[in-house]
Amino acid sequence: MVSFETLPFETQPGAAVELSALDAVLWGVLPYVMVVVLVGGLVWRYKYDQFGWTTRSSQLYESKLLRIASPLFHFGLLAVIAGHFFGLVIPMAWTQAVGMSQDFYHFNALFVGGIAGVGTLGGIILLIYRRRTTGPVFMATTTNDKTMYVVLTAAIVFGLWTTLASVFEGEHGHNYRETVAPWFRSLFVLQPDIAAMAAAPFSFHLHTLVGMALFVIWPFTRLVHAFTAPLHYLFRPYIVYRSRDAVTRRGWAPVGTRDRDTRNR
Repeated sequence: MVSFETLPFETQPGAAVELSALDAVLWGVLPYVMVVVLVGGLVWRYKYDQFGWTTRSSQLYESKLLRIASPLFHFGLLAVIAGHFFGLVIPMAWTQAVGMSQDFYHFNALFVGGIAGVGTLGGIILLIYRRRTTGPVFMATTTNDKTMYVVLTAAIVFGLWTTLASVFEGEHGHNYRETVAPWFRSLFVLQPDIAAMAAAPFSFHLHTLVGMALFVIWPFTRLVHAFTAPLHYLFRPYIVYRSRDAVTRRGWAPVGTRDRDTRNR
């Protein structure tokens, strides 16, 4: 049985920080549990539910709102993912080395991130509104879909919350590139920097936990279609209905095969 007593960790040499066992579980164990469920769930879904690996498109039921909501959500989400990659994966020292000041980075992150977050949130709200107010679409909505929408919307809202909080806090706002980003990168080398993540504000903790919950349910919802990119369409051969002969044939003339022509000689 786990006892939530304090455990010593160090963010930097000589800087001891008292962390609880709950911190160790949340930021040192839970991320790897999430990865196991995500990967295992994708493998299981692909093996046993290939026919269910789909978005279950409802475009035939309603297309007016969908033409607005779907691009708004998907392009906004792509911008959000790009922003997360830039902020979490690229170290602050790298951007400073190429001459990008922290103030310039902070302004762009808030400006672009705010637009992307608002766009994504607007898109998901329109999608939910469409699903709730369009009879056939609502009838095709499962409990699984409702759970997915709740978790996905919560992740977007809490992410936007952290962005807006940084705007109002100004220069005194929390720099997640000194806490959340080092923790995120440390997970890939199997040495989680628990103290760095524990030092982040509660809003970042909440956003991270909801984000992990989203990835846990991802393989078991319609979101699974994001892992299927139809790249083979770019390289598939043209469909050949019949070969082009040197001698023009009448449309009703039989087309012989080499074996049959040889046999009939």
